[in-house]
Amino acid sequence: MRRTKYHINKSALFSPIQIAWTPPIHLTPGLLINCGFCGFSVSKVLNLFTSTRHQYLSDKLQAPNTPPSGPTGGEAGRAPAAPLDRRFCAAPMMDWSDRHCRVFWRQLTKRAVFYTEMVTTGALLHGDVRRHLDYSEEEHPLALQVGGNEPDALATAAKLAEQWQYREINLNCGCPSDRVQNGFFGACLMTRPGMVADGVKAMKDATALPVTVKHRIGVDDQEGYGPLRDFVGAVADAGSDAVIVHARKAWLKGLSPKENREIPPLNYPMVYRLKNDFPELEVIINGGIEDVRAGLNHLSHVDGIMLGRSAYHTPWVLADVDQQIYGGASPVTDRLDAIRGLYDYIEKELTAGTRLHHITRHTLGLFNGLGGAKQFRRHLSQHAHRDDAGIETLENALSFIEAARERAAQRRAETESLGQLSA
Repeated sequence: MRRTKYHINKSALFSPIQIAWTPPIHLTPGLLINCGFCGFSVSKVLNLFTSTRHQYLSDKLQAPNTPPSGPTGGEAGRAPAAPLDRRFCAAPMMDWSDRHCRVFWRQLTKRAVFYTEMVTTGALLHGDVRRHLDYSEEEHPLALQVGGNEPDALATAAKLAEQWQYREINLNCGCPSDRVQNGFFGACLMTRPGMVADGVKAMKDATALPVTVKHRIGVDDQEGYGPLRDFVGAVADAGSDAVIVHARKAWLKGLSPKENREIPPLNYPMVYRLKNDFPELEVIINGGIEDVRAGLNHLSHVDGIMLGRSAYHTPWVLADVDQQIYGGASPVTDRLDAIRGLYDYIEKELTAGTRLHHITRHTLGLFNGLGGAKQFRRHLSQHAHRDDAGIETLENALSFIEAARERAAQRRAETESLGQLSA
């Protein structure tokens, strides 16, 4: 009988078994896997995989790239942080809300809760943990968002988040991209509330950090409030400390991720209803909120608001957060100071090999609507990617803003002078 040759990937130890074409293991119709001179039943092999997998997850927590004395963000063993105040949050956004972006945002608000870009459990189990999890202390309060569906892997991610001294771990159940769907996580998990609940419970059992879930109000053909209520009920019963609800459905087929952020209609009352039905659960609302003033209207119905794209494209909206949301003083009153406040961080990053444009690309919207903004953006777009780009490059870009201010001040002075003459 002809035997088909297969090789079982290492990744099969951590997800449903995947089989790829290469030698040395042979599958026969008799459901035996023959390796060398020995034959093992499928059940024995699967048991071996399971035990090896559990040992790997345990070993991962002692791996060399775990922080021996804490991450970039601090020292291990420090006193527990105060509970998170999620009245205002900045959303996790792939390719946008990276560590450089968050340091820039932190010049504008000291109190908002920031979320990392989504990191998959696979990246944490098999990849460079330090590269994925390192951050700067000034980014706090900071939460880690993860993508995955397997309880043991999520538990390991939660332990790593605690070791790296994040303040929260958040499970992504809202991303509708095809790549995420292919791994069966993100928004498609809303069709499997039991699976999400198992993941939440596993994380709660593994860490003292708050565990939260970010999700939509539904997916595809789910209609009405019932499916959303059942989903939130399942994760609440599993111990979730908060839910962050994007007040739109996600269409998993037929709409791109960008279209899913814009085309499905917003339904804020459905999110408000969740807070009424789950009064002990913290409910954060997300979707279509353009600025802090607009967000204030939601705080009479839910516990907090989350801004995403508007915080990135027009970051100066964040300068209102500490005063209007938290009742404190704004850390910065001049947009120029928000840029110059980054200079120490930029010098350190340039010394470490980071290119300037990796940092400055997040600042391009800071002066939107002001004189000199176009020239500021153009100068950075043309020069910040160069090998020798540094603080001087930024100062040259800021000179366009300063020149525009001087021209505006001169025009005002001339207008006032003319007014006095006519009087």
